Amino acid sequence: MKFFIDTANLEQIREAQSLGVLDGVTTNPSLMAKEGISGDAAVKSHYVAICEIVEGDVSAEVISTDFDGMISEGRILADLHANIVVKVPATADGIRAIRWFTDNGIRTNCTLIFSAGQALLAAKAGASYVSPFVGRLDDISSDGLQLIEKIRVIYDNYDYGTEILAASVRHTMHIIECAEIGADIMTGPLSAIKGLLKHPLTDSGLAQFLADHAKAKG
Repeated sequence: MKFFIDTANLEQIREAQSLGVLDGVTTNPSLMAKEGISGDAAVKSHYVAICEIVEGDVSAEVISTDFDGMISEGRILADLHANIVVKVPATADGIRAIRWFTDNGIRTNCTLIFSAGQALLAAKAGASYVSPFVGRLDDISSDGLQLIEKIRVIYDNYDYGTEILAASVRHTMHIIECAEIGADIMTGPLSAIKGLLKHPLTDSGLAQFLADHAKAKG
């Protein structure tokens, strides 16, 4: 499973990168705004700064909702850095845009996936990634993990190359469950990634080892 971090915070990206397990980054206008980044030039510059930290793919989202606008924005984003993947919403115009980008050698991430049908259309259009939103489905008492299971079965049935990027991951168990059911990638906060390290028996075991070492040294 690949690990992406979902943030626009450069320090968090650097910390995740320092662990040696980071494969990429996803971000969006909301996360940019959270970091106080506004204005077209500043946003583009920030995408480049992220790409200079990580070696893997960085999803950069279009703002336009119409086909022509998505194409125009996506081309500009793709030109910023070789690692950029253009993030496009799962709408009719978004699917059309994904087909255009695919035909023109630009990689895409189809975002805001909430159904297996949306994921199927995105794969047929040639999306590099689809992003089913696990946490947001859980928020409305639906089953985000079940959606990933359905997409996995469909993609395996027809050998689609589109990767399943489990998005809106909220906590450590989401990561484990997504890994168990075959998501190719997860994207979530740094806290969820670091949470995989936590176990009380590790802490108590390490404390005992250190205590025994101290005794042995007298």
